[in-house]
Amino acid sequence: MTYCLGIVTKSGLVMASDSRTNAGYDQVNTCRKMYTFVQDGERVFVLLASGSLSCTQSVITLLKRDFDRGEGLAKALSMYDAARIIGNEIRRVGDLDRPALERDDYKFNVHFLLGGQVIGEAPALFLIYPQGNPLQATEESPYLQIGETKYGRPILDRGIRFEKTTLEEAAKYALLSLDSTMKSNVTVGPPIDLLAYETDQLSITHQRRFMADDADLVKIAMRWQQALRVAVARLPNIRFSVAKATEKTQESIQLVESPPATEPAPELQPQQDTRSQSPPASVES
Repeated sequence: MTYCLGIVTKSGLVMASDSRTNAGYDQVNTCRKMYTFVQDGERVFVLLASGSLSCTQSVITLLKRDFDRGEGLAKALSMYDAARIIGNEIRRVGDLDRPALERDDYKFNVHFLLGGQVIGEAPALFLIYPQGNPLQATEESPYLQIGETKYGRPILDRGIRFEKTTLEEAAKYALLSLDSTMKSNVTVGPPIDLLAYETDQLSITHQRRFMADDADLVKIAMRWQQALRVAVARLPNIRFSVAKATEKTQESIQLVESPPATEPAPELQPQQDTRSQSPPASVES
């Protein structure tokens, strides 16, 4: 499996992806899932891919071939046009490979996230489906995900706001969303690729790859875990009382404000992961 996400705010874009392509009893493989197409001062495109690795690689190969020739994405007049160009290449690969895949009971399954900016318009974020049709993120829904999305979504729903979330905050939300997913699902794993793009920059200057033992990544994960425990401690206490025969049952559970909790020092030592390190089946993504 995989997990990729894009966040668009007033300040710009944050794109992030894991690198695990399959995980089995005796094999864990990694492959970069973030690709960039840049003409400095003119256009910046960032693509994140999930699904069948062989099919996504074919789409990227065709896009790069045209881009290097000054065609395709190199001529896109808008982000929407760029999304349509990618959709056309997805359909092209589908026409080539879908019959053989489905004959052997494999599904043609590729999804892409496209983020970036073309000079003259605002940054935009699109999800492109296996059928080639695009969906655009909006101010009301300023993030998009592909792959194993459920574990990393709650923090994004609660935290991301198009007008108020800064680019730096969006980058933290992206890392925490990926950390939450890796904590609960072994088929998503490092290295983590993170890219931040500032509105109207029209070049890529903020990009980093986090390895599993990266000190900054470990620090963020441990401090977030500690902060969650402190936040729970500060919530109203749940008090259980013995219900009298004349009282309703639900009255025996009450919320009572607790005194302010003392915040402990952050735990910066990584804790042992109690998840199974061997999932039941091999997964390609």
